[in-house]
Amino acid sequence: MGERIRRHIIFYGSVQGVGFRYRAYHAAQTYGVSGWVKNCFDGSVEMEAEGTEKAIDDMILAIEKGTFVRIENMSVRSLPLHGDYGFEIR
Repeated sequence: MGERIRRHIIFYGSVQGVGFRYRAYHAAQTYGVSGWVKNCFDGSVEMEAEGTEKAIDDMILAIEKGTFVRIENMSVRSLPLHGDYGFEIR
């Protein structure tokens, strides 16, 4: 199945007002990723995602397929596992 990891990701680009968080929530449900997502004041979107590396990658690809979503850059760092269940929009 793969080892679980946790990533802190900040997405830059056309990521607010385009259904990004809604798509993230549904992609997380689809791929079994836990964590949270929220809009930031500077126009970026912040996320913590926990799951297998493949599940997190698949989730991000699903978000990118959004009609108006355009991810121009991502800042990614590893975090210790949190062990949370579910995914929430903050």
